[in-house]
Amino acid sequence: MGLEKKSALLEDLIEKCGGCAVVDGGFATQLEIHGAAINDPLWSALSLIKDPELIKRVHMEYLEAGSDIVVTSSYQATIPGFLSRGLSMEESESLLQKSVKLAVEARDRFWDKVSKTSGHSYNRALVAASIGSYGAYLADGSEYSGSYGEDVSLDKLKDFHRRRIQVLVEASPDLLAFETIPNKLEAQACVEVLEEGNVQIPAWICFTSVDGENAPSGESFEECLETLNKSNNICAVGINCAPPQFMDDLILKFSKLTKKAIVVYPNSGEVWDGKAKKWLPSQCFGDAEFEMFAPKWRELGAKLIGGCCRTTPSTIRAISRDLKRR
Repeated sequence: MGLEKKSALLEDLIEKCGGCAVVDGGFATQLEIHGAAINDPLWSALSLIKDPELIKRVHMEYLEAGSDIVVTSSYQATIPGFLSRGLSMEESESLLQKSVKLAVEARDRFWDKVSKTSGHSYNRALVAASIGSYGAYLADGSEYSGSYGEDVSLDKLKDFHRRRIQVLVEASPDLLAFETIPNKLEAQACVEVLEEGNVQIPAWICFTSVDGENAPSGESFEECLETLNKSNNICAVGINCAPPQFMDDLILKFSKLTKKAIVVYPNSGEVWDGKAKKWLPSQCFGDAEFEMFAPKWRELGAKLIGGCCRTTPSTIRAISRDLKRR
């Protein structure tokens, strides 16, 4: 299936959902709720090594909550990260592919069950392979600052992403999800790797924001979206892991800057201290607030809505319930 037909899968899903599909929620958050110890540079990807069945369980919980798109556990799964743990190249690439296979197995098992039930409100979910930013691999919080240093060039970022993208593509996800991209340079690197590799799987690219106006690097989203808007490989653009209080203005801003579908999946509003490796208290949205605001985000122009860190299947159930009854 070529790029055009793969892109049509997402367009058809959005249409089936009445104009706005539901993305799943915080993966690491739910792993921790189940007792997983993942305070580690590999973060949620550690469970690919230690407890793959738990990963499948979390996917199932989000599918049951109403997710139309499930995102794989590969956000912080990188070949250099696995190699640093003593794994071989073959083992590292196998774990990347396993992240997609686990999500696909969960999706297929869930759909096989519910599709035989009359009157259900579910859609056959799509699987998006998560590709975290270079800053996520560094595990130093730089995905929230965009400060990679002068020695991190466009070519270095392309080299960092290239093989991981190839391996994930070989596992045949429906989509690629680039997440918490903090600057224009990395967004450009991702697009160039997709185009140069003739990748036939559509992708979304999500930035984050710490001020509600610009990318963490300080660059405007107009600058950041310039390359993305010209690429047929990019099917959607948006924001993830930023406070939900920013979403109204950012959706409005993006709707003026792009004709691509807009995807938003904010965190709960808590702030991650990348150096101290802990969440800091702040003004948060609970499930009720997400349920209340999701319809507004849809009305403002979002086509894909979900949750990121510190959101749970309960959050996604609230979002799905509200969007699918309207």
